[in-house]
Amino acid sequence: MFPKLISIGTFYIPTYGVLVALGFLAGLGITLRLARRAGLPPDKITNLAVYCAMAGIAGAKLFMFLFDLGDYLRDPSQIFTMETLQAAGVFHGGFIGAFLVAVLYIRRQHLPGFPTMDAFAPGVALGQAIGRLGCFAAGCCWGRECDLPWGVRFRSDAAAPVPLDKTLHPAQLYESAADLLIFGILYRQFHRGHRAGTVIGLYLVLYSSARFVIEFFRAHEQALIGPFSITQWIALGLLALGVGILLRGRRPVAMAGENAARAQA
Repeated sequence: MFPKLISIGTFYIPTYGVLVALGFLAGLGITLRLARRAGLPPDKITNLAVYCAMAGIAGAKLFMFLFDLGDYLRDPSQIFTMETLQAAGVFHGGFIGAFLVAVLYIRRQHLPGFPTMDAFAPGVALGQAIGRLGCFAAGCCWGRECDLPWGVRFRSDAAAPVPLDKTLHPAQLYESAADLLIFGILYRQFHRGHRAGTVIGLYLVLYSSARFVIEFFRAHEQALIGPFSITQWIALGLLALGVGILLRGRRPVAMAGENAARAQA
């Protein structure tokens, strides 16, 4: 749609890269604000964000290779093409990579686990909302063909290998809007007071649900396992994890209520 923000001769600044960077900075700003409110050390939170970003990039690339392993095995030279190097990769791979690094860092630095994740969750959603605008600008992660009045057409040859001059679902904007709504819900929940783990649990439930639905409107050649794509199965797994975290947070209250009832009896 608008893949090059600035272009001078052969040099250009990709709109996608700028928006992803802005998303990271905006998300970090929100995370630091919430971390201070929760009494978490800003320096360790900043370090954790940087480590998660690097792990996220590595994880996203790894999953991209795994999802298209057959293509890369048939033609290994694709790995070193500019298109592959510039590709963002698979979000869930990035999330899983960042999550694993976060768990290790939190344990090593003796940070409180769920409170730290709660502080990160709203910023992650905001960063995703901005980053998906970058996907729309670059033309990646496009939607299926449609005949809806809000369908979009990509005409720039510089865009990702999106079908040109065909009306498509703006799947990137669907997800950006969903992420922005999720950010608002999580940010409000954080400030309303919450049990540790509630905010990250809500993030996993809300984002995974949204992503599962949006996948039906996206166009890709991802393999199906039964009725769903690999991404949808991963989303269901993360959804289950989120539900488990939320239920875990409710359990102590139920036990406390039972103990109080027994004491009164």
